[in-house]
Amino acid sequence: MTMTMCSGLSRWSVLLAAGSTLLAALSGCSSLGSSGPSARKINSVENAQEHGIAVVTLDGAQLSRLDALAASQSFLDVLGDFPADPTVIGPGDSVDVSMWEAPPAVLFGTAVPMSRDGGGSLVQGVNLPQQMVAADGRITVPFVGPVAVAGRQTRDVEREIAARLRAKAHDPQVVVRLAQNETRNVTVMGEVAASRRIALTPRGERLLDALASAGGSRQPVGKTMVQITRGTTTASMPLDKVIRDSRQNVRLRPGDVVTALYQPFSFTALGASNLNAEIPFEATGITLAQALGRVGGLRDDRADVRGVFIFRYERPEALDGAARVGPLTREGRVPVVYRLDMSEPAGLFLARNFFIDDKDIVYVSNAPLADLQKFMNMVSSATFSVIGITNAVQ
Repeated sequence: MTMTMCSGLSRWSVLLAAGSTLLAALSGCSSLGSSGPSARKINSVENAQEHGIAVVTLDGAQLSRLDALAASQSFLDVLGDFPADPTVIGPGDSVDVSMWEAPPAVLFGTAVPMSRDGGGSLVQGVNLPQQMVAADGRITVPFVGPVAVAGRQTRDVEREIAARLRAKAHDPQVVVRLAQNETRNVTVMGEVAASRRIALTPRGERLLDALASAGGSRQPVGKTMVQITRGTTTASMPLDKVIRDSRQNVRLRPGDVVTALYQPFSFTALGASNLNAEIPFEATGITLAQALGRVGGLRDDRADVRGVFIFRYERPEALDGAARVGPLTREGRVPVVYRLDMSEPAGLFLARNFFIDDKDIVYVSNAPLADLQKFMNMVSSATFSVIGITNAVQ
């Protein structure tokens, strides 16, 4: 009888231990394994405001705002296009000066034959050695002295030298030529055949002219991004768009830096997609639909089609004023989560027209039933464990 009571106590001890395991599983259902926050938690207004995050529903109005913002970031809108500037001389440039006078004056000692008229007259002239413009912006001309040339066009310098020679030479004529331009140039670098500095001429070189002078892009056009830096302003566009839209082939200004970049963008896929990874994409850009396609789409057994989110640091002007919450980052951006319901056909069209930005996070939340399935699996496992242990005790 004592052995029977001990056996019964052991059986109840085992059942109690199994029940405790099941109870622990039940109490821990709120912390089941997950690949990220749930759609309910992301959509929570209180949670968003607490962390200064704007949660924005992706719809036609928001797409229109994004399209308008993208259009305003083009080279033409950011940098503008201007008529070609006349070439002016600057410190460090090199100039050639040639001077002539008509007979019978002999100020210049070298006779230069000209087109003969009826009398077959000759003119006297001299070609001065090439001079570099000094730091004070001056050059020295014989019989004239120092001449300020910096910031002036060659024709203005010609007039001044000729005027100052009239008291010493007979009918003087002067030609000034900019032999070496060191102050009006642009720098082309990056994924080009040969990085170099390119002098700007009065013709007014454009962006594609500069790229061609550097040997063109070494990478496919569709995967090349072109960046122009002008002072503190920087603008970027895909090379393919610049070629297709001649308005974006803007004239360059002195000091511009043109950089060709190869496939510089990527996004990160997380959550209930078939692939969690950082995915590079082309400079021409990809849509959300294409991005989901590259990661194998959504997982049928886990994904919540109503819970597709894009995490991004967005420009404030892309959002409706009511959607802006929290302080801006140092770069002047606001953290935003775009949410998309792909259970409706309209959601697929929105995904087709929404473009992914560099460093975006595309997150697909777990469906609520997926968490329930995890819980049921735990309960089932615990239940079968109790049954197995009970049978073993019996």
